[in-house]
Amino acid sequence: MMSVKEYALDVNKTVEEILNKCQELGLDVRMPDDMLDEEMIIELDNATFDIEEENFEEIDTEPIKKVEPIKSKKKIDTSKKDLARRKKQMYKNKEKLISNTPINDDKIVLYKENMTVAQLAKALNVNGSELVKKLFSLGIMATLNNTIDFENAEILVLDYNKTLKREETADVTNFEAFEVVDNPEDLTSRPPVVTIMGHVDHGKTTLLDTIRKANVVETEAGGITQAISAYQVKHNDKLITFIDTPGHAAFTEMRSRGAKITDIIIIIVAADDGVMPQTKEAIDHALAAKVPIIVAINKMDKPGANPERVMTELSECGLMPEEWGGDVLYNKISALNGDGIDELLENILLVAEMNEYKANPNRYAMGSVIESRLDKHVGPIVTLLVQNGTLRLGDPIVVGDTFGKIRTLKNDKNEEITKALPSQPVEVTGLNDTPIAGDKFMSFATEKEARSISEQRKKAKALNKTSKTPVTLDELFSKIGDGFKEINVLIKADVHGSSEAVKNSLEKIEVEGVRVNVIRSSVGAITESDIVLAKASNAIIIGFNVRPNNMIKDSAKEAGVEIRFYNIIYKAVEDIQAAMKGLLDPVYEEKVIGNATVKQLFKFSKVGTIAGSMVNEGVIKRGAQARIIRDDVVIYDGIIGSVQREKDAVKEVKKGLECGITIEGYNDIKVDDVIETYEMVEINE
Repeated sequence: MMSVKEYALDVNKTVEEILNKCQELGLDVRMPDDMLDEEMIIELDNATFDIEEENFEEIDTEPIKKVEPIKSKKKIDTSKKDLARRKKQMYKNKEKLISNTPINDDKIVLYKENMTVAQLAKALNVNGSELVKKLFSLGIMATLNNTIDFENAEILVLDYNKTLKREETADVTNFEAFEVVDNPEDLTSRPPVVTIMGHVDHGKTTLLDTIRKANVVETEAGGITQAISAYQVKHNDKLITFIDTPGHAAFTEMRSRGAKITDIIIIIVAADDGVMPQTKEAIDHALAAKVPIIVAINKMDKPGANPERVMTELSECGLMPEEWGGDVLYNKISALNGDGIDELLENILLVAEMNEYKANPNRYAMGSVIESRLDKHVGPIVTLLVQNGTLRLGDPIVVGDTFGKIRTLKNDKNEEITKALPSQPVEVTGLNDTPIAGDKFMSFATEKEARSISEQRKKAKALNKTSKTPVTLDELFSKIGDGFKEINVLIKADVHGSSEAVKNSLEKIEVEGVRVNVIRSSVGAITESDIVLAKASNAIIIGFNVRPNNMIKDSAKEAGVEIRFYNIIYKAVEDIQAAMKGLLDPVYEEKVIGNATVKQLFKFSKVGTIAGSMVNEGVIKRGAQARIIRDDVVIYDGIIGSVQREKDAVKEVKKGLECGITIEGYNDIKVDDVIETYEMVEINE
């Protein structure tokens, strides 16, 4: 029940009008304080607002949620039916106005998350108290500072012949995956970011030293780069940013963390030395990054310089020179004398011009960590590369899962500055912890927001430590269905012939438009660098007659990189092909049950070679399958013939004990060989 006065306020009529209507209907109501029961209210509604009873059930009778009312005040006691009636009436009054009126930008009001009544009033350009009264008529007691939900805001906005739309906001908590969409009119050209990679002592640091006219080599041990740094130089009145890394693995580790830090990669090769193993690794990492590559053939001033040989070797690695019909620019330089440096810089600017690198300086800054260190007096000191937006002194930022406020801002010349533009490297202080190289950063409007997002990121990290897990063969078919067009594979084999054979066989596979992309094929044991590259490239590692040590196995497991082992080429091809077709259905998997290191050899004419060994892990069993591993390469695969403990033949020997081991049909065992025993275990489907 409610009084005539309350009802008049509810339906936005005068008390006199309601009393007159009561007289017309013959209701026994004469004074403003007289009470109206539910039947009287329904009768008045039908008479005053012409609401058809048969349509009343179609009205959404859910109660409109109260919007953070002040605790000291009470909500008007109204029924669900009353609120539904009011809601229908407000829509009904406006239906004719908006049904034939096209919606334009002037008619749209954006609803922001946690919007207050005052903010809505500002968006509508009306007095806030007016909205408070309208909410009161809906049975909601609220002040200007209370938030309003979308449903109630929609009713109020409709009363002003406008339409409410939710503002589409991106989830900035995971800003690594945040897709920046800038207005083309706001974009301006930015300096290209260049990374120099190559074999050790081929002149990376000397080249940078010559370019920036500062002697860095003398301050570094042996002339080899010891830390990740960034510098800016000017050529023809245009800036170029150089990232100097201690090795291609550090560059790829950044990329594996989601930090695309470079626009152009320079592969530097010594003209008198040619392509070295580390050069090939650098090329693999550069090609996997899928950015433009420029080759700098260095040390042209040396007597033994042979650039033609270098170009031939590099073309075999997939870097075909432009002058030979390829698409890779080559420069012949002498980093020591400065010869050819101008031409190299001009080529960098040419590639930058062709790719039109742009950014929006009029937004909050985003970028990546180049390096960080902890100073006992200052705290965390971090080198950042601004990749979009403008970073200003005093900006609150989130870096990885840490946050802070920019307390000092210095450029690469150690000069104090107040802001940093896109592609500019800067050194900052003010973070509450030391981030990791490759971590992404983003600046925010308030320190409170930065702290909140940092805490959310810490929680998310705890729930899911591996944000990016490379694909496995078992998942391959489903991934192809999700749009995979290339399956990245990294091959490590015992000999060059095997690696080439495996590579050629895998590259010939093509299933439903999906192909195998071999990102690296090399000889030797699986290394940490292979794990890093596989993680960054979402690749599977295929080991052909090679076995990783325990440290590498642990590293692969931690990174989520799958390693598959083979000793028959067609089996590797069958597995990849079957996986691509969705037919891979492994029945057995290998389980390593133990390994032992050979410490001493005993040779007997009747028995053969007995390997005196120490069991390192698990057990060594008689009759078990075993492989002999020498320098991380499998040299023989056979069966344990016998196991002796002291003078007795035994079935097995456990970890920590010494024993004598013979291998059936194989006597060429050497000291320090590793005997690894394994068995094939059936997988339960």
